[in-house]
Amino acid sequence: MFWYGIPHGYGKLDLNPPRERMEKLALELNALSAERRLRASQVLQFYAGMVRALTAQNVHMCAVGYHPGDDGTIVASTLTISTVSTSGKNSKLVIADLAATAADDPASGMRPLELPCGLGYLTEERKRIVAPGGDPQSPEGPRRGDVWQGTIAATGSGTPDIILIQLVTPAVHLADVYREILLGVAHTVTFTDPTKRASEQDESRFGSAEAVMRSDFG
Repeated sequence: MFWYGIPHGYGKLDLNPPRERMEKLALELNALSAERRLRASQVLQFYAGMVRALTAQNVHMCAVGYHPGDDGTIVASTLTISTVSTSGKNSKLVIADLAATAADDPASGMRPLELPCGLGYLTEERKRIVAPGGDPQSPEGPRRGDVWQGTIAATGSGTPDIILIQLVTPAVHLADVYREILLGVAHTVTFTDPTKRASEQDESRFGSAEAVMRSDFG
């Protein structure tokens, strides 16, 4: 079990919507006109497919961020937190080996990290992907665009798995800003329940994570 902070401007997607909500949504869908019902049905199917894909990859949290850009437009980004099994291996040793590789080989693209929860490493890349929501039957073919993706892998004494924190945005020119957001989220990861009374916590450890979250997210 682990906990984390979500930065301002991000809204969580419900990856496990209750049955009652889905039934109510279906009734509302049937009440729409044929044209609007078709469009809403496509959006719902896209959402359902995305949820299935995320849960299949052990994604615990997905949040979408919308922030004002320098030119007055809205900049979007997606933040996910998932876990990866190490198949019986010691997760701390796996992370330590990867962090050592990052320190010894700068060309690997990995950067070792010392986080409040334990060891970790950061990787980032710019890549070209197919834009979501496009018409697959379009004669022009699928639309593509560049995105920046940052990933932090971390672990600690509170979990046998590796925690993956990923942030993706098409605003590649704001990579430095989103890298700091990603690092800020990673610094809030804790294996101590923040709802417990302070006397029951390791105050020095959680306090540092909380301070970093306040600094990064206001």
